[in-house]
Amino acid sequence: MTRVLAALVLAVALHATAQERLTVFAAASLKNALDEANAGFRARCLVSYAASSALARQIEAGAPAQVFISADEEWMNYLQAKNLLMPGTRRDLLGNRLVWIVPASRPLPADPVSALGPRDRLAIADPSAVPAGKYARAALERLGLWPALAGRIAGAENVRAALALVAHDESPLGIVYETDAREEPKVKIAARIDPRLHPAIVYPAAATRGAPALAREYLDYLATPAAMAVFARHGFSRP
Repeated sequence: MTRVLAALVLAVALHATAQERLTVFAAASLKNALDEANAGFRARCLVSYAASSALARQIEAGAPAQVFISADEEWMNYLQAKNLLMPGTRRDLLGNRLVWIVPASRPLPADPVSALGPRDRLAIADPSAVPAGKYARAALERLGLWPALAGRIAGAENVRAALALVAHDESPLGIVYETDAREEPKVKIAARIDPRLHPAIVYPAAATRGAPALAREYLDYLATPAAMAVFARHGFSRP
């Protein structure tokens, strides 16, 4: 009888543990801040970080994400148009800004673009799909620099990959989110990009269709003062 009772208790505990896990798909730029914020949530969060474009397509293909946090509105709109979000859960969570970065070992250039030699490439996230890359391209177009630089882009799979190119001195110049630059000691900020030069950087979050009630609770938690204080320490702003 004791063994039966112990088995029942174990089964209930395992079931409760499984129920208290939440699968989150989040933009790569959120990793450090979101990992820290998640430590304060009552349930365990299993987070997959990648470019918002890649994550949205994975959700479309049936990946078991229960919460999606994108680095732009376009990819959240994409899933919403396909009826893959839980109605009433979408909210704008965070804001960010773009910066020019150079390797920490190099001097700060008077003009960021002057850091590029004749054979060098500018490191940004893929400007055709990844939010950070699309924001960067929009800014370069408004600055009149895109025609000259379009053929000299080192397009990375996500913003953290672009950051790594500069951190490892594989590219002398990059454009990333300010929050990414602050997390990497091997780069330094050469200049900030005027936010009026590109669409507003907004991180929308939503539960996916069919997600448990825990997903809505998690989204509410991310908007609490305690969680927002974590994001602020990492350089994120309110949208």
